[in-house]
Amino acid sequence: METAALRRTYDVLLAEVAAGGFGPPPAGALDAGQIVAHLAANDELMSEATEAVLAGSEFAYYDLVDIHRPQLDALTARHGGLAGLIRLFRETSQRLCGLTEQLGPAAGTLVETHLREGAELTVAEALPWGRVLDLHGRVHLPLHLAQLRALRPTG
Repeated sequence: METAALRRTYDVLLAEVAAGGFGPPPAGALDAGQIVAHLAANDELMSEATEAVLAGSEFAYYDLVDIHRPQLDALTARHGGLAGLIRLFRETSQRLCGLTEQLGPAAGTLVETHLREGAELTVAEALPWGRVLDLHGRVHLPLHLAQLRALRPTG
């Protein structure tokens, strides 16, 4: 499992969030704080799954695409707004990357995985955990990076 690319993706995302300047989202879309809250919560779930793989325990991973806004808003309030969420996201991403570096051959462990990223990706099967982490870095994180960038006013 190659984690350098995952770390670089997180670095770009964290820099984007730290740059700020986000406007309101289009109707029905998540705002910047909700996106960061989603990413941090998802990192925590992925870390739990990675710890289970490292311990040899069975685990099922369900992506949080459909997490409810009240949960995201509660997470935002608990961490004091976007600045606190950025700190949380930095911590959760570093933890996940650190755990990922420990996987070695365990990256091939099958984990029942359920995730959906719009029309781009739908998974409902057991996948090697390293593959799920790869999809996270190559598909999930870049989609949210694009969402964040779209929240910046143009002009």
